[in-house]
Amino acid sequence: MSVAAPTAPAGAGPDARASRPAPARPRRPADWRKRGEIALLAGPALVVFVGFVIFPVVMAVFYGFFKWKGFGFPDDFVGFDNYAQIFADPTFRSAVVHNFVIVVASLILQGPIAILFALLLNQRMRGRSLIRVLIFVPYVISEVVVGTGWSLMLQDAGAINSMLGKLGLDALQNSWLADPKIAMGTLLLIITWKYIGFAVILMLAGLQSIPEEVYEAAAIDGAGFWKTQWSITLPLLGPTIRIWAFLSMIGSLQLFDLVNIIWGQYIASTAGTSTMATYMYQNGHLAGNYGFGNAVAVVLFLISLAVALVYQRYVLRRDTEGAVTGESGRKGKKA
Repeated sequence: MSVAAPTAPAGAGPDARASRPAPARPRRPADWRKRGEIALLAGPALVVFVGFVIFPVVMAVFYGFFKWKGFGFPDDFVGFDNYAQIFADPTFRSAVVHNFVIVVASLILQGPIAILFALLLNQRMRGRSLIRVLIFVPYVISEVVVGTGWSLMLQDAGAINSMLGKLGLDALQNSWLADPKIAMGTLLLIITWKYIGFAVILMLAGLQSIPEEVYEAAAIDGAGFWKTQWSITLPLLGPTIRIWAFLSMIGSLQLFDLVNIIWGQYIASTAGTSTMATYMYQNGHLAGNYGFGNAVAVVLFLISLAVALVYQRYVLRRDTEGAVTGESGRKGKKA
């Protein structure tokens, strides 16, 4: 006896059969294996990130609402009084201005110098490796050593003024650390000397990633050296410059160690070199008011975060758009 095959309902054609939802396929063991590998590899890093970044930020926000001496559970709730005191303090406002002066001046000073050094060291020349090492050495020296050395040399009776006196340049002798008119310039020169090596290394890495064929084509077209650098090198070096600028800005906003070591605990504000971090240290740790110090830390974090988000939105966006994957990338390909 034969069994007739089931027939489709009237009016149901191939399109109707195609529109039926496909049965859900059981999840294959390979999917769970892949998820397990991701969890195994990313789990420790995620735990460290949460424990040493997210958790301290949350606790700083919590302690910022209290008047706290640094031990025991805080119980003297003051609400937003700490934040109101921060923004009402002219010393803090001056520290914010100093930070942004350092941000802008560091970009203006270090950027062109690093590019020129990188262009020089990217050429074939004798002693190139030695020059690279000498430029990079200040960056790897500890900030404590750098700060102590410069503070000794820049004192009124230090090596700099003594050398100027022996050279007959007594008119150039000055109070390099205490004079508010030149203290910020002194700090910027020290920062440039300390961190220029990092910028040069980044620029060199960016230059070496530019194909030689581009320069050969420019030479065939008759472009000179400076025309080639302006029209080819700088545009192709743009992503490296923007990344370096981002790192420089965040580092300048969080500057603490060099200022605290060279100018000490109380001279920085009178000399005009105080920063938000030194203000936090002086009015939080040294004053024994850790709740206030945590509030300053939160403000510093929010300012740095705002600068980072704005910079990423308007500057780094052109570099990150090409790296975005997912639905937007597939739509772009279809278009």
